[in-house]
Amino acid sequence: MATNGAHEETLGAEGSKWLGEYSQVHMNVFGTPLRVMDHGQGAYVWDIDGNEYLDFLAGIAVNSIGYAHPKWVKAVSEQAAKVAHVSNYFATEPQIKLAEKLVQLAGAPEGSHVYFGNSGAEGNEAAIKLAKLYGRTLPGAAPALGGKPARIIAMTHGFHGRTLGALSATWKPVIRTPFEPLVPNIEFVEAGDPVALYEAFAQTGPGKYGKGPVAAVIMELIQGEAGVRPLGADYVKKARQMCDANNALLIIDEVQTGMGRTGAWFAFQREDLSGGIVPDMITFAKGVAGGFPMGGMIAFGQKLSSLFTPGSHGSTFAGNPLGAAAGLATIGVIEDEDLVANAEARGKQLRDGIMATGNTLFESTRGRGLLDAIQLDHPCSHAAMNWALEHGLIVNAVAPDALRLAPPLNVTEQDVDAAIAILAGIPNDLPND
Repeated sequence: MATNGAHEETLGAEGSKWLGEYSQVHMNVFGTPLRVMDHGQGAYVWDIDGNEYLDFLAGIAVNSIGYAHPKWVKAVSEQAAKVAHVSNYFATEPQIKLAEKLVQLAGAPEGSHVYFGNSGAEGNEAAIKLAKLYGRTLPGAAPALGGKPARIIAMTHGFHGRTLGALSATWKPVIRTPFEPLVPNIEFVEAGDPVALYEAFAQTGPGKYGKGPVAAVIMELIQGEAGVRPLGADYVKKARQMCDANNALLIIDEVQTGMGRTGAWFAFQREDLSGGIVPDMITFAKGVAGGFPMGGMIAFGQKLSSLFTPGSHGSTFAGNPLGAAAGLATIGVIEDEDLVANAEARGKQLRDGIMATGNTLFESTRGRGLLDAIQLDHPCSHAAMNWALEHGLIVNAVAPDALRLAPPLNVTEQDVDAAIAILAGIPNDLPND
């Protein structure tokens, strides 16, 4: 088996053929795919040539209950046989039940409401739009009183999506710059620096040099695309305090960290990540429907939720019954199999085991639950990722000197041991990428 690390897997003839066709018909926005995948089971996936891989990326934290879980397959199949889509002129039972369940899992107060979309970017678009509506209610933004447009503050190294609104709050210059000018009045402060955030708030005021009020601050508690880097609980607490003092909203992007990934249903529920704060909005996607495209936003409380009115936002496919059934099945499996606790236990096993290998390439590990990274001692992450892939393990080069690991939440103790065994063999003298 590939997962024992005993032999290498190379791109086969069928994969080469299909990748040649891929390049002829697909926009080159993802580069050349690494393999052509065919099917999966549990934490394993097979390519079109029959090579087996232990998947410690899970579709970038999407396949939260692995591949082809029988309860998920049954729920999706049965719903597809009933009705897959009805448009938002109508409601369906799965849509209503999933919204109720998400509000419950988030511990959101009475009057909280859910907006469904189809991706994390769409969830963040909804949050940004709601924040802009909220900003218009602030006295310092009222045109009749000489106000200026309210602002949204985002973090350096933060990632919220690639649609134009979400991209406007995404820091990475290489993906922002070609599309500028983007949505105005979204600014960046240095992530983790409370003084920088305080100074951004302090710029509010009348006169030639003053700016409009801050409507919202948006942040990930673990900056996933930046290399799985926690912001720090003390910083998050101070951000919450500054938002409260300035009548600003705090939006927590839980797209990658939500749905049990970090060892809690949502990362903000971990004291060591948030300091115990309660957000005004959270966004979710990725793992919520176990592989089906689903995302959205939860607004905490009636007053904020009521700012969205009929026609102010929408999506044709949002909350469709097929996706909602997939979401309910996914959450059901996570609950029934105690996978939030499993994420915590297997994550600790993974981080401890990696450092116990003695591989001098590995400087340290970081993360929570099953959203983790290995810090490498030199920038060879793509070479390390490719070596692992050739030996039957899927991981992700999330930064030049870091590997991201985000296996399914139902990964077993044996799966983790198998992954560690492969990682242990990565040469420590790989060339820089």
